[in-house]
Amino acid sequence: MSFPAALHTEWIKIRSLRSLVGSLLAVPLAMAGLSLLICGTLGRPVPDSTDFDPVLFSYYGLSFGQLAAIVFGVIAMAGEYKNAGIRISLAAVPNRTLFYAAKLAVVGGAVLVVGLVASLISFLGGQALMDRGFGIGIADPGALRAVIGCALYLALISLLAAGVAAVLRSVTGSLSVLVPLVLIISFVVGDVSQGGGAADFLPDRAGQRILLQHPSGALGPWSGMAVLVAWTALAVGAGWWALRRRDA
Repeated sequence: MSFPAALHTEWIKIRSLRSLVGSLLAVPLAMAGLSLLICGTLGRPVPDSTDFDPVLFSYYGLSFGQLAAIVFGVIAMAGEYKNAGIRISLAAVPNRTLFYAAKLAVVGGAVLVVGLVASLISFLGGQALMDRGFGIGIADPGALRAVIGCALYLALISLLAAGVAAVLRSVTGSLSVLVPLVLIISFVVGDVSQGGGAADFLPDRAGQRILLQHPSGALGPWSGMAVLVAWTALAVGAGWWALRRRDA
């Protein structure tokens, strides 16, 4: 089977399964919805705040959007192992590397598209809803970078999730690893805007540096994204090894 044909097969799977369609649509709905709600309700930084970032503020709902992206990536990959469905997939695409590459391309591409939509709505709508004098435009420093970077961040997170799912072969097991890693641990160690320390090299903390208008600390916006790419490459590589070496 050719790579375009494998891509088409994977796309059919995604748009045919309600769990995948629902988790994919939840990315822009959860992220943009909460971001607009917070920006419209608060509209300004907390009094006496010294670390207010207007760009990051408009992405308040990112945590919920990335959770949906993680669930999408996990279900897309680990769902293949439910009821031995992976055997049917590999019968259609015997080349496991081709199958894995097509799966990742569709997962990452789908999240990249919906992530860009969510990012644009969150930024443009959030800045418009903020009180006069606090919002900025997309031409201001760091704004366009954040809009594009948010979509890249969500796509990479979904690929990282798919890689972990390929290793663990379980939706529950994968989520039990990923949710604490990208949500709970970072919440415990502190806010992304503070910067400093080894916690900055966690995948979510590093990737979210691109959402800061004027980042400071050891990692800049693109070096932080490079750290996330490294995490994603490690997970994807481990998933490829597991798929190639283990029995279906």
